[in-house]
Amino acid sequence: MIVPRYYEDLKVLHDNTMPARAYYIPASKRMDNLLENREASDRIQFLNGIWKFKYFESIYDVKEEFFKQGFDVSDYSDIKVPGVWQNEGYDHHQYTNIKYPFPFDPPYVPQDVPCGAYIYDFEYKEDEKAKKAFLNFEGVDSCFYLWINGSYVGYSQVSHATSEFDITDIIKNGKNTIAVLVMKWCDGSYLEDQDKFRMTGIFRDVYILKRPQASIRDYKVNTEGEKLKLDIELTDPIEVKIELEDGSGKKVACGIVNRTGSIEFKVLNPVLWNTENPYLYTLVLETEVETIVEYVGFRTVEIIDKVLYFNKQKIKFRGVNRHDSDPITGFTIGIEQIIKDLTLMKQHNFNSIRSSHYPNAPYFYQLCDKYGFMVIDEADIEAHGPVMVYRKEDTDYNRFKRWNEKIADAPAWEASILDRVELMVKREKNRPSIVMWSMGNESAYGCNFEKALKWTKEYDPSRITQYESARYRNYDVVYNYDHLDIYSRMYPSLDEIREYLKNDASKPFLLVEYCHSMGNGPGDFEDYFELIHENDLMCGGFVWEWCDHAIYKGTAKNGKTMYYYGGDHGEKVHDLNFCMDGLVYPDRTPHTGLLEYKNVYRPARVVSYDEESVKLVLHNYMDFDDLGDFIDVNYEVSCDGISVETGVLDLPSIEAHSEKELELKIKIPNKGKVFLKLIYILKKEMLLITKGYELGFDELKIKNEDGRNQNAVKWLDREVTVSDMEVAEDDTSVIIKGKTFTYTYSKKNGMFESLVFAGREYINRPMELNIWRAPTDNDMYAKIEWKKAKYNEAYVRAYETDIIQSEKCVEISVKTSMSAASIQKILDADIVWKIDCMGGITSSIKVVKDEEFPDLPRFGIRLFLDKELENIAYFGMGPYESYIDKHQSTSHGIYRAKLSEMHEDYINPQENGSHYDCDYVELANGQFGMVAAAKKTFSFNASVYTQEELEKAAHNFELKESDSTVLCLDYALNGIGSNSCGPVVTDKYRFDDIKFDFDISIIPFVK
Repeated sequence: MIVPRYYEDLKVLHDNTMPARAYYIPASKRMDNLLENREASDRIQFLNGIWKFKYFESIYDVKEEFFKQGFDVSDYSDIKVPGVWQNEGYDHHQYTNIKYPFPFDPPYVPQDVPCGAYIYDFEYKEDEKAKKAFLNFEGVDSCFYLWINGSYVGYSQVSHATSEFDITDIIKNGKNTIAVLVMKWCDGSYLEDQDKFRMTGIFRDVYILKRPQASIRDYKVNTEGEKLKLDIELTDPIEVKIELEDGSGKKVACGIVNRTGSIEFKVLNPVLWNTENPYLYTLVLETEVETIVEYVGFRTVEIIDKVLYFNKQKIKFRGVNRHDSDPITGFTIGIEQIIKDLTLMKQHNFNSIRSSHYPNAPYFYQLCDKYGFMVIDEADIEAHGPVMVYRKEDTDYNRFKRWNEKIADAPAWEASILDRVELMVKREKNRPSIVMWSMGNESAYGCNFEKALKWTKEYDPSRITQYESARYRNYDVVYNYDHLDIYSRMYPSLDEIREYLKNDASKPFLLVEYCHSMGNGPGDFEDYFELIHENDLMCGGFVWEWCDHAIYKGTAKNGKTMYYYGGDHGEKVHDLNFCMDGLVYPDRTPHTGLLEYKNVYRPARVVSYDEESVKLVLHNYMDFDDLGDFIDVNYEVSCDGISVETGVLDLPSIEAHSEKELELKIKIPNKGKVFLKLIYILKKEMLLITKGYELGFDELKIKNEDGRNQNAVKWLDREVTVSDMEVAEDDTSVIIKGKTFTYTYSKKNGMFESLVFAGREYINRPMELNIWRAPTDNDMYAKIEWKKAKYNEAYVRAYETDIIQSEKCVEISVKTSMSAASIQKILDADIVWKIDCMGGITSSIKVVKDEEFPDLPRFGIRLFLDKELENIAYFGMGPYESYIDKHQSTSHGIYRAKLSEMHEDYINPQENGSHYDCDYVELANGQFGMVAAAKKTFSFNASVYTQEELEKAAHNFELKESDSTVLCLDYALNGIGSNSCGPVVTDKYRFDDIKFDFDISIIPFVK
């Protein structure tokens, strides 16, 4: 073999790498702009660019010593560095969540491990004042061997950690050649089983740092109260001038050190760093020939009486889990991409990020310092795969009990696990944004994590620790949890949380993952928000997750972007679209779930409003800012969707976490559905969001004499001109003819087959009773029972039809049921249709469901309308999709849209675009149209796609439009929830009714 077998040797994690240190970029003089422009330093030389590359299916295919100087690269191709080779057409993409993509045989990987040979020529000029050269790789997946000018330099692993090599004695002035052999898998891959696409290559920056012989090797900054302590490690004795400046550039402390040791400074009344005011001091470390500029935040994080405090203030994490992911660049994420993510997060009221499930590029944390995000930094550790190995006793209990046997509790893996934790902590120890160290993710618990936690707390007692997987262990062994500060959980139900708070509550409770945001969802943000704020032991949570993971594959013939997920690349081991579980699409377009989060976590909330006393109580949910300084509050009164009054609230000072009573007098119309809306507008200037940006709103229903929507009343109580109607029937149908209409009713199923009004056919397929929906991702478990109950195959059968004709209407009464082959009746439905002389149809449906059956996905009427009916207007909750448990981002009003705009284009098609709490919906084209209205609010969905097409298509670009405008008028739908990786739908959102009535009117019209 061309290289030693370090990649399967737990005793060799690195060879010839430098000890871990803090991240910094030196320069020959002071430079304050190196955060977002580190290439501006004269002491850094990037080796990013176009390298030569050859892919090998097996390490055994690498026969030639490609690393030798003068090697012929004529049969090598070009490749971008940084980048991943799967995105350049080599190998194939693979997405897997838990399962290892190779046999579980630690520390061994498949014999024919794929690899890639990289070669790059570059010019180098030695700096007379900085003759040392250190080569840095910020990220290589999974391990690599390194040569410079034909000489072996070293080996390293840990994909998301920096590997630094001293190449001073090998590099030369003039032309140099760097050669790297990257392995797809190594023993470290057993610790890198994160829920993501598996990609390979030199995916982060490569650069050389030019350093003087005598220099600062490492330093550690710690702030406590008014004290700043600096521990500094020098390579040789040298004078280091130290200055600390405040945000305006004023010097507040200074000193000199000339040997390895510590120095302390006192800063009177320091301005504290927090997420709402990320105030940073500038620390300048200067030698005669080198300067390092660092940024310091004064802040404390601590637990007092089991409650989390930040700067002596109780706080809540409004957090999100974030992977490095881009549909085009893969794991390779630059500063502009990170800033885009951070901007969207600020715009949607997040204050914290978990670096799931590995350290990010070092500048990510500096950006979080600058822009104000608390961070859980997580070690590059996930050994999830052992829970999936074959077990004779295949129970959750046994799988969880034995999960830790081979890695977490196996001493052979101690060095590997501690190495990864140390690499993370030592590199990012100076970042004020990092408030918590995470030992990794979903790897079970054992002796190795006990030691990692102990080391972490001893090295850095200023931060807190978390490791959710501590609950998975050998239940026959007593483990030590003394160094674990937080009790963290993933996806617990609300009842599970309440049980912990009632019966245990030994540590603060953190939702390290919750509200799985896959597809249409989640539907339970508001419920978790309420519970988080009920109890001080709840320190908040981190939503799973930020973005959908997918691979860009170009544009389809229909113009849609093609995104591929698991299983689309020919891979055998995969987890389908489970990677499509973000709050934003791959291109960062927000999902409606992100909009839902934004308004749930708005900066203020109305606690109460008394219309008689005109007293309004407003609560400030910010952790530090005074509400009067942070936002302006606009208000609007609407009646039946029409604005009747607007104004600006006179907002006084309201300190963080407090509330105050205000006065708001409004004029209330006597008739109509009246709402008061308070809109929260950013008042202060911020780095990522501009003054005037809307941060959320409250909507309050206002009582009046007649609270009915008067537009709906006009349709429901419209005056009907009496005229003759004819009724003709045969064995299978009834034909009702009026002056302007001819309707055909089917005695077989109790529904209408044809609705001809004003000479135009309004439906091109018979209408249906409908209990099915295209399953959402969050229906993945519910749909198993639904299909077992054959809800997706159910159809209507009518029994007996009675017809009564009067002067004003024809009344058709029919008993029906819904059932499917091989099963009993799902439900009975007694329907009364009333057709008035002007063609209006009113239906009254009384339903009794068989209690044997599971909750219904929905119940309603489905119409297949003339496709020309594409202009939609409705009064209800909009403009975004809304459901019984997912409507916090929407408000009541009159909304108008084209039919094509009513569809939310999830990459994995599913139920979408419904609108909740509606009084009426109108579909029209020019002079003709149809209205559906009801006394009791309903939901509706208008789409260019049928639910069958949404269920059948695996990708949105595969969808084929229906030849109808598909209109669903629903009594109810089951809640959305987050059961794709979370609890079942909460009881109050379940559609578990056994008996219910649904009344709705359908009225064709010509203007």
